[in-house]
Amino acid sequence: MILIGLGANLSSPEYGLPKATLTAALDAIAAAGIQITALSRWYSTAPVPVSDQPHYVNVVAALETDLDAPALLTALHEIEIAFGRVRGERNASRVIDIDLLDFNGQESENWPLLPHPRMAERAFVLVPLQDIAPNWQHPVTGVRVAELVTRASDRSGVHLLSAACGGG
Repeated sequence: MILIGLGANLSSPEYGLPKATLTAALDAIAAAGIQITALSRWYSTAPVPVSDQPHYVNVVAALETDLDAPALLTALHEIEIAFGRVRGERNASRVIDIDLLDFNGQESENWPLLPHPRMAERAFVLVPLQDIAPNWQHPVTGVRVAELVTRASDRSGVHLLSAACGGG
């Protein structure tokens, strides 16, 4: 299973609120010939580490593609750039972030790092991942996603996104 995580906490000049930006990014992924086979519910999440940044909107998608992991991550980075992503300070606010979380259980200590090196600690990734892959196991540790969620220190900051708020 190929899994990606998407997040944003700043509005985009072109697309508006974070959820609208991420929805447009999912459309761009599909337009690139990458099939989205499952999509989690949308979540509002507190910034990690804790800061005065706006809350994030997060979602996880399962994909199918003929691309290998490096080519897929390159395509995802190109979409980020097209949507206004500027890489700077780590954990800074952003208009879009797309992470390759797992690529068919592959393990790699070279680029791209697989599985994503911090995903097992992040409820903002694990909770939506659990929506679409409740039996997923971490490729390195073999620990199931439900157990990882219970261990994640940021789980209290992850909430279903209210339809009324529109992903602000």
